[in-house]
Amino acid sequence: MFKYETHLHTAEGSACASATGAEQARRYKALGYDGIFVTDHFLNGNTAVREYKDWDDRISRYCAGYRSAKAEGDKIGLKVFFGIEYTYFGADLLTYGIDEQWLHDNPDVLDISAFEFCRRVHELGGFIVQAHPFREADYLMDIKLLPMWSDAVEVFNTGNKQQVFNDRALWYADQYGLPHTAGTDNHHLSTERLSGVMTEKPLLTPQDYFDAVRNRRVQLIIPSENK
Repeated sequence: MFKYETHLHTAEGSACASATGAEQARRYKALGYDGIFVTDHFLNGNTAVREYKDWDDRISRYCAGYRSAKAEGDKIGLKVFFGIEYTYFGADLLTYGIDEQWLHDNPDVLDISAFEFCRRVHELGGFIVQAHPFREADYLMDIKLLPMWSDAVEVFNTGNKQQVFNDRALWYADQYGLPHTAGTDNHHLSTERLSGVMTEKPLLTPQDYFDAVRNRRVQLIIPSENK
């Protein structure tokens, strides 16, 4: 089986992360993972990009963590895929299948509605996973569910402080017949309980991941409470 992290942040892109893209890549390679998806908080979330010259500069700075992880991954034999964590009033949407150029080509992406964002992503052939939909925290004012715009649900997230948040996500996914995924939501090298998915065949593109999730061909990595 091949192991992949689906939800990961870097210090270059996410203000709440402490590990660089290259550091994350090295750690996951050492732990036997075959690939990672870098999903930094987008510019409408807890981004690390505070100063910039223009839109292109802003996007270039935002994608620095991915580029760092990708360069290191290419050296050490780890697949590194691009993604973003787009935020809509507390609903976090892991978005795959777009790339840095797409962000450069859509300079109005922060001005359009979340629903128009999802439409554009789907029009391109990308896919959207609602992350930790039932998480409760002091920075979240309410819970928003977007089943009509999501292609799958993150039913296990290591960053959830209570297992009931994951249990509710699983219930929600099954109520709507949405496929399941899992991820660590990793921000730091000190994170011990790593999650993700396993596949029988290697993932070569984000579309391969989508196909595996959509066809229920992924095995969720659920770490024990003692790890």
